[in-house]
Amino acid sequence: MSDNNSKQIIGYTTGVYDLFHVGHLNILKKAKEQCDYLVVGVTTDDLSESYKKKVPYIPYEQRAQIVENIKYVDKVVPQTTMKKMDAWEQIKFNRMFVGGWKGTPEWDHYEKIFADVGVEIIYFGYTEGVSSTDIIRRVQNKEHAKFLKPS
Repeated sequence: MSDNNSKQIIGYTTGVYDLFHVGHLNILKKAKEQCDYLVVGVTTDDLSESYKKKVPYIPYEQRAQIVENIKYVDKVVPQTTMKKMDAWEQIKFNRMFVGGWKGTPEWDHYEKIFADVGVEIIYFGYTEGVSSTDIIRRVQNKEHAKFLKPS
């Protein structure tokens, strides 16, 4: 934890966390290494359907329960909107952790508006060779992990 003379770093990240895998775990671990208190927004089923055009395989309540029981996570909140400033208004985090969106117009915009309220945005790369989409494809093709070679 931070000492009494410095401000506590409150971190925030979001995700659907459907078919929880090691890539999800890596992001949460890296985020927790860079903050004192980590809040994770788990995307609701309705929000996932509205912007990803698909309903998660695991219902929100179960995904939230899984994420809140990860040792790196201090608190789980529902992510009900894609408006990141709405989350900041509620949580007042000072560091946000994001996947590989650096350099996109959307995230260039977020960097500017969050800088005005003292929030640092930290980008993480994705874990190579694992994604929920890939897991779904492997299940559909009946591919077992022991037959796959690491990339």
